[in-house]
Amino acid sequence: MELKFFDKLSQNFTKLLNDKDDYNVIIEVEDKKQFTAHSNILKCRSPYFCKELDTINPNENNIKTIIKPEISAQILDIILKYIYGGIVNLENIETGIIFDLMLAANKLELEELSKSLEKILIKDKASWLKTHFSLLYRTIFIYNNFKDLENFCNDIVVKYPSLIFDAEDFTSLQESALVSLLKRDDLQVKEVKIWEYIIKWGIAQNPTLPSNLDKWSKDNFLTLKTTLQHCLPYIRYFHIPGNDILDKVEPYKKILDKQLWKDLKQYFISPDRPTKSVILPPRSIQVSELPARSEEPFSTIISDEHAAEISSWIDRKNTTYPSTNYPYEFQLILRGSKDGFAPRAFWNMCHGHAGTVVIIKVKGTDEILGGYNPLMWDNNTFGVCRETKDSFIFSLKNGNIQNLIISRVKEPKKALWYNNSVYQNSYGPNFGGGHLYMCSNQSNFTIDNRFGSYDYNRYEKPIRTNGEFSIIDYEVFKVNKRT
Repeated sequence: MELKFFDKLSQNFTKLLNDKDDYNVIIEVEDKKQFTAHSNILKCRSPYFCKELDTINPNENNIKTIIKPEISAQILDIILKYIYGGIVNLENIETGIIFDLMLAANKLELEELSKSLEKILIKDKASWLKTHFSLLYRTIFIYNNFKDLENFCNDIVVKYPSLIFDAEDFTSLQESALVSLLKRDDLQVKEVKIWEYIIKWGIAQNPTLPSNLDKWSKDNFLTLKTTLQHCLPYIRYFHIPGNDILDKVEPYKKILDKQLWKDLKQYFISPDRPTKSVILPPRSIQVSELPARSEEPFSTIISDEHAAEISSWIDRKNTTYPSTNYPYEFQLILRGSKDGFAPRAFWNMCHGHAGTVVIIKVKGTDEILGGYNPLMWDNNTFGVCRETKDSFIFSLKNGNIQNLIISRVKEPKKALWYNNSVYQNSYGPNFGGGHLYMCSNQSNFTIDNRFGSYDYNRYEKPIRTNGEFSIIDYEVFKVNKRT
């Protein structure tokens, strides 16, 4: 017979964690907050700590100090309680913290904890994962330990490929993420477009390549071929139409194996003849219809006509899309009257979202103001300008306001200002460092009126004549391309 008393063991070791008399390790995290621990327990529970502690020399008191500024105090507190007591309490923990906890557990080689959190996120927090998709996708492929989340992401991307392929930062995508998509038979993109995307990605990895293809040397093509060596085998060349082979593929034929190019030419002349190259099956492209619209209005501030107008601006169209058939879905991330008007709520709820529209209803007028940010909002900066050529601010027709105004960014390097986390209790979104911004010293956007729209020459023109204004409500939408 074997008796097990794990609960009592957990309680005793948890008490040991709080023992300040017998520690020999200090772990310093974000904001220089320090935690005490015991080397034998850390080594026993974590291969990472086992290796790390062996490289650190103790001080005169025989205490070793580990510096981990990238980990927050809240997350390390949870991790240490897990290491000592085997218990993780996720009640009342925001999903974003659970995600960061999973990443930290993976880095500290706490596989049991990391895998458990990965399963919880997929099973119970799928909605959060989808609304923070850009952050999720660009994070998990940095590592090689989140296969379930990789599959979760790719299952979404194959259906909505524009989320990745048409994103402004597509060329910064990790190679492993790109290859994992190319392997999918159900990727909903025409093969010639996939070819164009990987060429674009490969060239971006080598910024010294000549911009004029006619001036490329043999070494230039070899450079591109080497960069794309893990991507090229997954292109379905034999399912690209002949005209596209001539127009899109032939200019880069030097990056292909000679036998492949020979077989391609033969295939389009005499498709029944055998080839030496492997012919991959075609991708299963499905024709999908626009999703049915919900009867509940997607916004309490703007209409379908406004959304169609904004969609046309995003796509730089000269004509406006029909209000019954515009190509973007406006997915609500935040509504002030529902989620609160504290500036910190904006940064917490919009963090990790890319391709967003901020909509503001001005108090005492019929004005509706807003701005489009193609980049990802980031609440973890020290105060920084973000560069993009595709952002814009606007004033919409509404009530007595009969003239719409769109003002595109004129100084891309100063298109967006992301406030230092210290100031995020007062400041919300800020386009151009003051062209359009939201601010409240009382942490409530509806109380004080330090909102503004000024002309700092970073956008084409101001969107209102008076600088400061107060608001009734505001909304933030993630705009997703319909398929």
